[in-house]
Amino acid sequence: MATTLGIVGRTRTTDEVLEEPMLSKALLRLGASAARHPWRVIAAWLIAAALVVLAAVACGGRTADSMTAPGLDSQRAAELIERAGTGQEGMTAQVVVTPLDDGATFFDDDGARTALTRLRAEVKRLPHVLGTSDPAGALDMGGDTAVRGGLVSADGRIAVVRVQYPDQSRLSAEDLDALLDLGDRLRTELPLRIEMGGSLFYAFSDPDGGASELIGLLAAAAILFLAFGSLVAAALPIGMAVFGLTVGVATMTVLAGVTDVPTFAPVLGSMVGLGVGIDYALFVLARHREYLARGLDPQAAAGRAVATAGRPVVFAGGTVVVSILGLAVANVPFMTVGGVAVSIVVLTMVLASVTLLPAFLGAAGPRLARAGRIGRALQTRELGRLARRRDPAAGAAHAAGWRRWIGHVSRHPVPYAVGAAGLLLTATLPVLGLHVGLPDDGSLPQSRTERRAYDLVAEGFGPGTNGPLVIATDPTGDPGVLDRLVGAVAADPGIASVAPTHIDRATGIATLVVFPTTSPQDKATADTIARLRTDVLPTAIGHGPARAHVGGAAASLSDVGRRTSQRLPVFVAAVLAMSFLLLMLVFRSLLVPLKAVLLNLLSIGAAYGIMVAVFQWGWGGALIGLEATVPIVSFIPMFLFAILFGLSMDYEVFLLSRVREEYLRSGDNGTAIVEGVSRTARIITSAALIMVAVFLSFAVAEDPSAKMFGLGLATAIFIDATVVRMVLVPATMTLLGRTNWWLPRWLDRILPRGPVGTDGTDADAESTGETPRPRLGDR
Repeated sequence: MATTLGIVGRTRTTDEVLEEPMLSKALLRLGASAARHPWRVIAAWLIAAALVVLAAVACGGRTADSMTAPGLDSQRAAELIERAGTGQEGMTAQVVVTPLDDGATFFDDDGARTALTRLRAEVKRLPHVLGTSDPAGALDMGGDTAVRGGLVSADGRIAVVRVQYPDQSRLSAEDLDALLDLGDRLRTELPLRIEMGGSLFYAFSDPDGGASELIGLLAAAAILFLAFGSLVAAALPIGMAVFGLTVGVATMTVLAGVTDVPTFAPVLGSMVGLGVGIDYALFVLARHREYLARGLDPQAAAGRAVATAGRPVVFAGGTVVVSILGLAVANVPFMTVGGVAVSIVVLTMVLASVTLLPAFLGAAGPRLARAGRIGRALQTRELGRLARRRDPAAGAAHAAGWRRWIGHVSRHPVPYAVGAAGLLLTATLPVLGLHVGLPDDGSLPQSRTERRAYDLVAEGFGPGTNGPLVIATDPTGDPGVLDRLVGAVAADPGIASVAPTHIDRATGIATLVVFPTTSPQDKATADTIARLRTDVLPTAIGHGPARAHVGGAAASLSDVGRRTSQRLPVFVAAVLAMSFLLLMLVFRSLLVPLKAVLLNLLSIGAAYGIMVAVFQWGWGGALIGLEATVPIVSFIPMFLFAILFGLSMDYEVFLLSRVREEYLRSGDNGTAIVEGVSRTARIITSAALIMVAVFLSFAVAEDPSAKMFGLGLATAIFIDATVVRMVLVPATMTLLGRTNWWLPRWLDRILPRGPVGTDGTDADAESTGETPRPRLGDR
């Protein structure tokens, strides 16, 4: 037996711990071949990128949101509405107008009423428009008629033209463009202020993100330049990430031509793709410079870098993909498709890291072994000294500062463990007030016409008018049920008004449009929907054969939010169990994976808490351009957990494998912690800083969903790379002592050993011809 506490085996290095030597050899050949023939590989990527972009142009689609899921009450309502053929199952838009003359109203201004008539006629002539409401015609019948129909506000200042389109499958972004172009033209021709909104905008608006991507790239370039002191070295990861992002997002566009890809997918794909792509390239480039510093030629150094650093890249990327694809457990189709789309970008970045990047390294030649002219100039100042300390090629001599810090934490583990854990638990407390939903147009900035239309409607008709509910009922066998339903719904305190009932003569299915007293994103609206389903409708229907379901956009979003909230604990439990088993197999320990799971929960919980404080409570919201408090988007907590799990596993394995290597070499837990953490702190903090910069650049986007993704990911990565990795990990591992590596002998015998080599040699040395490092049993 090699050592105590049930530890069986040999010395396993950071390079060995992730995969079998076979993968290392395959990556070595792949990387060396790409470096020897760089222009062939670069040309192949250029051709592939051109073909994918051409395919996206020729047969790609536009992103579109479909907030439905099988088995939900709102979905059953939609099915009834579709059977009735009322047109209410399709997309809608609304054109909201008010006279430019502050003193004019539609009641008494003939010019404004004439303009309103022309606007409605022009809208009705647009392609695919099934019909429109006629506020001007209602006014001709009498002001009371227009007001009661919800077409003109009681003060006569605001009118709404509701536009009905067919279902989303028959529409495209061109329909939205046509409506917007008409609005732009009529604003110059009519004496009206014209604003627009509705589900057509929600489905086909292009997500913003281009400026955020540029900001993220510039920030990453600055950090890489400070880290390496070379413009060439800084440019290579950026170039690889741009290549990979182009191919990945274009492939996502092709996918959108086959199925509905949600509008958040390109933004999230760009965010995660840039983060992991530059991160992975940093790992490979840092190792490449190490080998250049040892005197290897560029082609051999590139092959060796891919053989060693490429394995954790493949491992981390695969973990991110598996985690994201696990979103299918929510049984919400748009989340599953969104996960597939983002996974495509991550896989593209992994492939680029082991093929395109070594080609760049081979083309760059020996220039990467030294700092550039500007970098050498910077090295004469403090900023230059910082750059040298971050240079991975500088070796262990530059880890002295980290060694002192980790040693200090290890000498005072209790106060640091308690203090850091208390800090994260405090940051997690706001999660108790987490309210999921979907921000409506009222959360958009004032520069957007949807927000201005939303405000006009709320001002003139009440906030609930922006999120009407549609009650669909099949009154078969109970003809008196409709009167009871109308009376019961109208009497509910959460309902402001009820529109006239529409009955389809062919099917007998009736639809009832009702307007809540509160806005679509208000928690009170979700309570009203729940009360209608559990109390009002069952009481009105009784035990008869009739059926009634609550639908509409607000109900669909509420249902999706509730389903994701219900499935989130199951998903989190599955991800944590997978994390625990994987780390137990890699490190042959029970306490190390248990600690990792608990610390991951702490860091992600703190990120959730900060999101609640910013978006729901408004703390610091102005710093990221948030103009109003909003609920947390229902699917974001699950997406964040999936992505952060994969990213944190990367850092976890990278750090703990080095600690375990030091422990097996020295047999001293304290030395292993100080040496292992300090030798990995440099690369972890540099990689995390790049990710934080990229993610934060998206926190200033207009869309609240993009803000939540950006802030949530940036916060979690920052906490994970600082408080968790540099404080809690060394403190808790010091407290646990040698029991960190405890594994019952019976469990060690039955656990498979597939993830690591079985021949007792260093995978890196074996693949490169170096003298193998000693086995534990050889000591």
